[in-house]
Amino acid sequence: MSTLTTPHIDVHRGGDRMKTRVAWLDSKHSFSFGEHYDPENTHHGLLLVNNEDIVLPGQGFDTHPHRDMEIVTWVLDGSLVHQDSLGHAGIVYPGLAQRMSAGTGILHSEKNDSWRLPPAQGGTAEHTEPVHFVQMWVVPDEPGLTPGYQQLEIDDELAGGGLVTVASGLPRYRERAAIAINSTHSALHVARMPEPGATVGLPEALFLHLFVARGQVRMEGTGTLYAGDAVRLTRTGGQRIVAEVPSEILVWEMHARLGGR
Repeated sequence: MSTLTTPHIDVHRGGDRMKTRVAWLDSKHSFSFGEHYDPENTHHGLLLVNNEDIVLPGQGFDTHPHRDMEIVTWVLDGSLVHQDSLGHAGIVYPGLAQRMSAGTGILHSEKNDSWRLPPAQGGTAEHTEPVHFVQMWVVPDEPGLTPGYQQLEIDDELAGGGLVTVASGLPRYRERAAIAINSTHSALHVARMPEPGATVGLPEALFLHLFVARGQVRMEGTGTLYAGDAVRLTRTGGQRIVAEVPSEILVWEMHARLGGR
C-alpha cells in the first residue's frame, strides 16, 4: 500500500547525507541539491531542502538568485550576514527567525563577515568563529508571488524548552507563529531542550520532518537519534521526543505534498 495512506517512519542518519566540501564550506544535504541528485530523495512533503552548513569567517555565498521558494534560515552558532536586492541587510544569529520569500525573483548573499557591515546595521569587531546554520526551503502555495523578507527575535520563547512555532502559513498557528510563510500547509517548529529528560510531543500531520540540529534525543518507537539525523514521518505524529543530552530539534509539520494532497 502507498505510504500516503498508511503510517510510515523513515530514519535517515546524518552520516549518510550528501556532502559539499570546499575550502570555506562544509555542507550536508538531506535531499538532492546542486550537483548531488538522487531521484529517490528529492523532497518530503513540501520540504525540498534541508542543508546544514558551516562557513568559515570572511567567506560565504556570493550574490545569487532564487525564485518561487520560501526559504527559512536557522542559525545554531555564530552569525550570518544577509543582503538582498530588496535592500535588506542584517545579521542572523541564534534565536532569530528569518524568512525570505523568493517569489518572482530575488538576489541575495549570505556571508560570515558581520564586521564589514556599518555599525547602524549591526557591524561587529572581526571574529574567527565559523557560522553553523540550517537552511530549509518549502514550496509556496502559488508561483509568482511578490518577494519579501521577515525576521524576528524569539529567544525568550525558546527558553521554555517546548516546541515553538518559528515559521508558519497554517491558519491554526496564526496567533503564535513568529514569522509568516506563503505555504498554508506548512509550519516549522523548534525546541531547545536544555537538559536530559526534557520532553516534547510531535504534532500529527500528513508529513513530518524531524531534524536533530544538536545533541542526542530518543524518539518514542524509534530509538536514539544523534546530531544530523532526520526522521521522515508520513500520516502519523504524537510521538514523544526525549532529550538524552541538551539538544535542539527542528520539526516541519506539513499537511500537503508536491502536486497537492
